[in-house]
Amino acid sequence: MHSGNFRNAIGYFEGLEARYPFSNQAKQAQLNLIYCYYKNGDPDSTIDAATQFERENPTHPRVDYALYMRGLANFSPQHKGYHRLFGVDLAKRPPVRARESFSAFSRLLQRYPDSFYATDAQKRMVFLRNRLAKHENFVADYYFRRGAYVAALTRAKHTMENYDGAPAVADSLFIIVGAYEKLGMQDLATETRYVLNQNYPEAAKPKTVKKRFFFF
Repeated sequence: MHSGNFRNAIGYFEGLEARYPFSNQAKQAQLNLIYCYYKNGDPDSTIDAATQFERENPTHPRVDYALYMRGLANFSPQHKGYHRLFGVDLAKRPPVRARESFSAFSRLLQRYPDSFYATDAQKRMVFLRNRLAKHENFVADYYFRRGAYVAALTRAKHTMENYDGAPAVADSLFIIVGAYEKLGMQDLATETRYVLNQNYPEAAKPKTVKKRFFFF
């Protein structure tokens, strides 16, 4: 493991865990396996091993590590360089992994706020919060462009309520304003536009609206 030969290390740790399942060394082997699976590029095995360790050792002092690695393994696919290289828009993809990662990091912060991994987990949650908010906006915009204004309104409000503080909330407000206008609720549209102007003055400019969405 320390020399970077993770494939061979996995074989030894799996053998140790199988032959001496109740030993202290087996518990350490489980933790080492989580790390080796991750470094060997196997996120699914990382997640399974971390979940198993947490389930079998709920009071172990290293459960925070298992939670962190579960969040990290789910986080990695959200932040690949090829997404930027090939212009892949993550907002259009179902954020299953992102939700799992956010959930694991959230549990880590709730249960172990003083953990060594808490600061990094919190930083990653900022990225994930906006990733999830962008997807919700994508779905809301999809509804809007098909004339389902109530559904668009509901989805955009859900984004604001659940991902408060994410930069994508500005786009949620755009959708809400447009939905209210299409539904003939001009007073509510005016009030929401005021909130948008006060909190996101740059984003409220018409040229930005046209760039991001197509309903104005």
